[in-house]
Amino acid sequence: MMVSFGDLKKIFLLENLTDGMLGKMLPFVEMRLFSEGAKIFRQGEKAEFFFMLMKGKIVLEIQASERINVSLGSIKTGGSLGWSAILGDEVYTSDAVCVEPCEIMAIPGEKFRELMERDHDMRYGVMKIVVSILKRRLERRTDQFLKVIENHPDLQKLFQKD
Repeated sequence: MMVSFGDLKKIFLLENLTDGMLGKMLPFVEMRLFSEGAKIFRQGEKAEFFFMLMKGKIVLEIQASERINVSLGSIKTGGSLGWSAILGDEVYTSDAVCVEPCEIMAIPGEKFRELMERDHDMRYGVMKIVVSILKRRLERRTDQFLKVIENHPDLQKLFQKD
């Protein structure tokens, strides 16, 4: 299955890039199909690829203990994952699990980084979106953390109004 300009333009992280920028990426992007329950990558694995979800849904999770997995969020069509690969991190920081069959575009992180290093406008466009996504995720996690604290039995007295 070939990847097209149109496919790349459906990805939120890439939607502001020019056709010229997308054209530079296109030769390095491949389509991959995953079944329900498949792991795209595992926490601690070498971060080699950046992934863009064309179809399906993915859950990002970490193993908090032997018996507890914590869901960090879900990725829907148009979303991206495996940012460790484009940020130059050594390993993925979570597991990525398909909760339904998925069509995913993959690009080697090293190639994507090289393209952005040569084209600073591309890098700025991508990183501007990365920052806005990370800001939303941080706000959501902060809200979740505060709700956990507010509902903790030992701390509820501190949150009660007089």
